[in-house]
Amino acid sequence: MDIQQLKFLNVLVIGDSCEDVYYFGKVERISPEAPVPIFNIINRESLPGMGANVRNNLNTLGIKNTFLTNEEHIIKERYIDIRTKHHLLRVDHGDNIPISPLNIDKLLNHNLDVYDGILIVDYDKGLITKSNMDFILSNFNKPIFVDSKKIDLSIFENCIIKINETENLKVEKYPSTCELIVTLGGKGAVWKNEIFPAKQVEVFDICGAGDTFFSAMSAAILLGEEFPFAINFANKCASISVQKLGTYAPTMEDLNNL
Repeated sequence: MDIQQLKFLNVLVIGDSCEDVYYFGKVERISPEAPVPIFNIINRESLPGMGANVRNNLNTLGIKNTFLTNEEHIIKERYIDIRTKHHLLRVDHGDNIPISPLNIDKLLNHNLDVYDGILIVDYDKGLITKSNMDFILSNFNKPIFVDSKKIDLSIFENCIIKINETENLKVEKYPSTCELIVTLGGKGAVWKNEIFPAKQVEVFDICGAGDTFFSAMSAAILLGEEFPFAINFANKCASISVQKLGTYAPTMEDLNNL
């Protein structure tokens, strides 16, 4: 695959997003008020999460994109021991509140024909509905890629769907026609009953690895690559991501070293 061709792609990303906040610090004593550790914060880092991380992966690859997402602000805070890199606690703000459905008017304001593909990042929080999927499917005849946590995937007819192993076990209904790729964590991914193994690497953080896989696989297919190549390429990109702390998007330099 000619990686330089990625910059000529133009995609529309639609999906739920959040802010991933990382607090790095140390635990050196127990509180005198209760038997709980005292976490001393040394530094803070904020990164795009969920659908915004997919967009970040595309940006890092140089892929032009437009992003439609929720207006509600969701924050996921992670408290991490700076010495061991272990996650001690995660605190979510606004994550349990349903978000507003994507307004069809936002889609009407975009000429869908200018896009090479559409990426749907659906955390099943209310943004992606049957009505707006019906609109997209009726008005766009190029590849549509879906990463969804819905248990009823039937609204994603004729799409290329990527879900993980746990999500696959929960699915109650699939589209009558689709391409289905199931990621298996460190074991790789499966498509049409064939397993594509992942490179065995030292894992620091799996957060965001699925977003990296989804972005890389979609990009490869949009460049005309066949599914086996695209899945292997996505596995390699995800193996880079899990070796980093936080939601890491592989760079062009990373890809050139694959």
